[in-house]
Order: sequence, then C-alpha cells, then structure tokens
Amino acid sequence: MIKSVFNTVVYEPLYNGLVFLVDVLPGHDVGFAIIVLTLFIKFALFPISRQAVRTQIAMREVAPEIEAIKEKYKDKQEEQARAIFALYREKNIRPFSSFFLILLQLPILFGLYWVFWRGGLPVVDPELLYAFVRIPEAVDMHFLGVIDMSGRSALLAALAGASQLVYARLSMGPRKPPPKDGAKRSFGDDMARSFDIQMRYVLPVVIAVISYTLSAAVPLYWATSNIFMIAQELLMGRRFSAAAQPKS
Repeated sequence: MIKSVFNTVVYEPLYNGLVFLVDVLPGHDVGFAIIVLTLFIKFALFPISRQAVRTQIAMREVAPEIEAIKEKYKDKQEEQARAIFALYREKNIRPFSSFFLILLQLPILFGLYWVFWRGGLPVVDPELLYAFVRIPEAVDMHFLGVIDMSGRSALLAALAGASQLVYARLSMGPRKPPPKDGAKRSFGDDMARSFDIQMRYVLPVVIAVISYTLSAAVPLYWATSNIFMIAQELLMGRRFSAAAQPKS
C-alpha cells in the first residue's frame, strides 16, 4: 500500500518529469534536468517555504521578547512555555512550519535516489512513462560533461554541505553569546544551544557525508534547493525589513 502510494505520488512523477526535461533540454544533460526539476519543485512548494521563511524572520524579530520571558519565568518552566506560545499566537508565528517543509522534501529525496538506484537512467523504462512523455533521443549522464550523475561526487557533496551551512546561518541568524560565568542555565537553554550547534554545524557535515554515499543526483538536488532557499531568504528578509520600517 505504502509502496504503491509512493510510486504513484512521488516516484513516477519525478521519473516522468526528469525524462521529459532530459528530452526537451538542449544537450539532454541529466544534471541540468535535475536543476530545472528542482526549481519546478521549489516553485510548487513556494507558498509553504515562504511561510517558513516568514516564520524564521519573525522568530528572530521576537527573540528579545522570548529572552525576556525566559528571564521572567526562569524558575517556572510551565509558565515560561505558556508565555512563549502565547507570544507566538499573538504574533501569528508558526514555529514548526520549517520542519513541515523539511518533511515534505524527504519523499522527493528518496524518490530521486530511487530513480537512479532502481536503474531508471540512462536506460528509460517506457512502461513508467506517461502518454505525453517521449523517450529521449539521447541521455547524457555527465553533468557539464564531467560529473557522472549515476556515481558519487565529492564536489557536489561538498557543495550540498556548504550550501546547507550558509542557509542555516542565514535562516537562524547570529548565534547567541554564551552565558556569563556563574550565570544559571536551565535545561531548556542547554537543549536550545545544543540544537543550534547541531543545525548550524553538524547537519551540514552529515548532509555532505551522506550525499557522498549516494548518486550525484541527490546532492545536486539538495544544493540547488539550498541555493534557492538562500536567495529566497535574502529577498524576503529585505522585504520584511523594509515593510517593518516605519513610514515617514
């Protein structure tokens, strides 16, 4: 049941989209097809990703208020949590929207990996094609004539990790200064600091390492997706800041 749904909703659309793009793009370059397909996916998910970016920016804006709440209720964890979530409701902030976006991308990553692992390319399976998708005259598996999309790529794995590092830095903002010597730290503060370090520095390394173990198509998708999100973060951040400035 789950496999059937995955094939129908994720694998087959990705496979057909990739084959279609390979057919219509000049040079029949699979790497370029992956980039274009990624951009299509990002634009399709744009309403969700826009909300996620807005949430991240808004959370950075209310960070001083959250710190004030933590200081006020530092010995009352339940009241602290209620006050923070009340602030989120007041500011119309949905703190978990970013995680929802990540969850949406996971099936796409698995599907893209499955396209190559299952042997879909460079050999095209006509039984999987939709009626309007033609079999390409040629399939060039070497991105830019150099990187084999069916093999591993240290360069693309490094690019995926580096782009994740940049995106994490932009989306999470500057790191909070460590507490002063002798200052009391709560368990929540320690957890938040640990999560911050993992998202900023550990996750990019993990992504780079895992990407190197997979076909080059996966890190190319991830890097393209990150670059899109970086551009979106910069653009929306400027718009948000401009909108927040009082009019003279």
